[in-house]
Amino acid sequence: MIDVSIVIPAYNRLWCLPRAIESCLHTNCIVEIIVVDDGSQDGTWEWLAQQDNLVKIRQDNQGQTYAVNNGVSVAKGKYIRFLDSDDFLEKGIIDTQFLKAEATNSSLVYSRVDSYIEETKEIIRYEPIIEWPDFLEIQLSNRYGSHFLGMLFKTDMVKKVPRRPDYAFREDRMFILEYALLEPKICFVEGCGGYWVKHTEQMQGNYQGLKAQVTNWQHWNIFKKILGKLESDGKLTQARKNAACEVLWPLAHWIAKSNLKDAITLVKWVFELNPNFKIPEKGILGLLYHKLGFKYTEKLLHIRRSII
Repeated sequence: MIDVSIVIPAYNRLWCLPRAIESCLHTNCIVEIIVVDDGSQDGTWEWLAQQDNLVKIRQDNQGQTYAVNNGVSVAKGKYIRFLDSDDFLEKGIIDTQFLKAEATNSSLVYSRVDSYIEETKEIIRYEPIIEWPDFLEIQLSNRYGSHFLGMLFKTDMVKKVPRRPDYAFREDRMFILEYALLEPKICFVEGCGGYWVKHTEQMQGNYQGLKAQVTNWQHWNIFKKILGKLESDGKLTQARKNAACEVLWPLAHWIAKSNLKDAITLVKWVFELNPNFKIPEKGILGLLYHKLGFKYTEKLLHIRRSII
């Protein structure tokens, strides 16, 4: 039986894909590396055709969500992990997390993720993360983020929550929260699980304009669905409400840039979820929120943006 399946979606990343694949080879586990080429035009598929010991899938340019789902559909490993084509794993992490999962019968194992600056080859080490008493609360707050790079999942559970094309810009958040709703048994492995690579191409792809608006709308609707599900199941604790507010408050600020009315509605929800919510901003901005309120502070910020 295959121990671990590793799904790598790829689109025009031939410059870094070999490094990602190579980082999956440092293991004593029986692994399958599944690379899904999302219609690349840079020679990725031609290069993959020459490589041995890979599961190779070619699809028309449908986006990462479909690429990941196609990879998961053929995965045969007991466990599965996801690796973006520009990132890479820490040596030994596949074995360490696999053995921990087996020893503890866990359906999610997680480790810290560090950053790697492509242009300077600099590694940025982050503060060690701690064991999470409530995985869902942590993910609602996004304190750790959807860093699948540092996580090993149980394949049969992953197949219960396929990626959602209707949340394409935030499908990572939807997936991790829906996985958390399954109440997986989790365990922690110290150290770095992998490297999140930061590079110019990635920065140029940041969401702007209409794409940013759709992303924010999707993010808001994710929280409506997840919190609604928790409430209907009687599992929406105050701690989980508070955690969600940590994300919803700044999200309201981003939404206010294009739709102040919707942003005000979201802020009202924040204070319904947590009547004792403390506005996190400090300095002048924090003072404005306290003195003028969200609506008029955002109007001032809009005027400032139009002048600068």
